[in-house]
Amino acid sequence: MVFLETELPGVIRVRPNIFGDARGFFLETYQAERFSQAGIDLPFVQDNLSRSSRNVVRGLHFQIQHPQGKLVSVLRGAIYDVAVDLRRSSPHFGQWTGATLSDESREALYIPPGFAHGFAVLSDSADVFYKCTDLYHPEHERTIAWNDPIIGIDWPLSAEPILSAKDQAGGSLQTVECYP
Repeated sequence: MVFLETELPGVIRVRPNIFGDARGFFLETYQAERFSQAGIDLPFVQDNLSRSSRNVVRGLHFQIQHPQGKLVSVLRGAIYDVAVDLRRSSPHFGQWTGATLSDESREALYIPPGFAHGFAVLSDSADVFYKCTDLYHPEHERTIAWNDPIIGIDWPLSAEPILSAKDQAGGSLQTVECYP
């Protein structure tokens, strides 16, 4: 595995070594010792899987208490995955980074606690798998609008986004509760 830093310290692209032949392929998606050596050493306690269709945008989500680190990968299709630094004490507060993740590249993105997470589906559909470092606590979940002009994410959408009611009601970075 190769661990690649992004513009935001702590957000790491994980590029697996893929071993393929006429039968198919094999790769490691997670290996605790290698991840720990790369600075990703929180235990993962919950796995999630979602399926979404083209132009669905999910997020930007985070938990104000019980913040979750996430290791995001795509089992089928392609997404544009985004992390936003919500730590007010960070020199990168309010900044974002994004990466295209797909079933072809098999790359993953690690988003540490203290960040909001969201993604847009680029393919006809996408199955997104992510490991979390804390359990889901809906009472602590917060949502920032996917198109908050303060953050200014450049989403590569081919049409108007398809949003859940929760994501349509997302707040602004100016008004939403963030981390210290």
